Amino acid sequence: MAQSKGTVVLAYSGGLDTSCILVWLKEQGYDVVAYLANIGQKEDFEAARKKALMLGAKKVYIEDVSREFVEEFIWPAVQANALYEDRYLLGTALARPCIARKLVEIAQREGAQYVSHGATGKGNDQVRFELTCYALCPKIKVVAPWRLPEFYQRFPGRRELMDYAKKHGIPVPVTPQTPWSMDENLMHISYEAGILENPKVIDHGHPASTAATGPGASRVPVKVTNTGDGATRSSALELFVYLNDIAGKHGVGRIDIVENRFVGMKSRGIYETPAGTILYHAHLDIEAFTMDREVRKIKQGLSLKFSELVYNGFWHSPECEFLRECIRRSQEPVVGTVHVSVFKGQVYVLGRESPRSLYNEELVSMNVQGDYEPADATGFININSLRLKEYHRLQSKVTVKQDE
Repeated sequence: MAQSKGTVVLAYSGGLDTSCILVWLKEQGYDVVAYLANIGQKEDFEAARKKALMLGAKKVYIEDVSREFVEEFIWPAVQANALYEDRYLLGTALARPCIARKLVEIAQREGAQYVSHGATGKGNDQVRFELTCYALCPKIKVVAPWRLPEFYQRFPGRRELMDYAKKHGIPVPVTPQTPWSMDENLMHISYEAGILENPKVIDHGHPASTAATGPGASRVPVKVTNTGDGATRSSALELFVYLNDIAGKHGVGRIDIVENRFVGMKSRGIYETPAGTILYHAHLDIEAFTMDREVRKIKQGLSLKFSELVYNGFWHSPECEFLRECIRRSQEPVVGTVHVSVFKGQVYVLGRESPRSLYNEELVSMNVQGDYEPADATGFININSLRLKEYHRLQSKVTVKQDE
């Protein structure tokens, strides 16, 4: 037998691509350790374990990273009000560094020189996985089959992968009835590729994955109470799963967008982010209620940069660590309760309360003067209008000169 090239830890999903990659890596002479991350997806993990062993994996790790996914990745994104290109709540982008961190841990535990993944050579995930791996273990070597000519020339399309799977007895879940790619985790479900690559194709809906009522905000979400039946959830994971379940039934958080991938192309994606959508609106509301106006302006700029860094795979970069710390510091006054309802895909904020509120009912009231002198506004307006008067005075001179 040919000498082994060494051990490679494969980020394994059990789907068509990574099942074929597992067998292909063995063909190339690697000993394969399969790693499957439980990040909240609906999966028969024991069946996946048996399948990986049947395909020749020498060992299989199934790691439940769902709690740290919520506490260490989703919560900072909620604090940031993170949105990529104004709409995408970053479900996949947040999951990848969490998955890849454990991938590196297992490689170090196994003494493996190599890690591998099934991310396409055209997408964002290859960047997210590999930047995390190199940041946490600079000497690690990555085997990325979809960027190797000997792999992608052999498998130019899914038909060739299906033929390879049939030849090697690899059971696959993909059928003509599901001609798209799906990724699921606690934060969201995404659909892309296949028939969805045509942006004119109307998607008539998939069952919502996972979302609803009244989250309390205290720097990070700490409790959700259903005012209808009094049910309360307090732990991060239970709270998030509960919101997913409620809001998912109402179709909350479903978007169909075209976005700009980091590698330079536009792609069409359909996302369902139920709990994340509720928490985004609830946090945005309590933040506006408790945060100083000028601090909030600065924080909004940080949030844009944070979202871009996360989308592009730089979670473990020094600049992203710095931003997370700045955003965390901004959240100290963000304490309180937000009352929300969900109905027919929408999240409605009904009210809020906070011991750190900057809202002064007496000051803002039209019926009570409070600690405010209306006459002072005359000077305020005069000072602010000075710049406008001077600008238009100059514009009038320029216009007159041009007319001469």
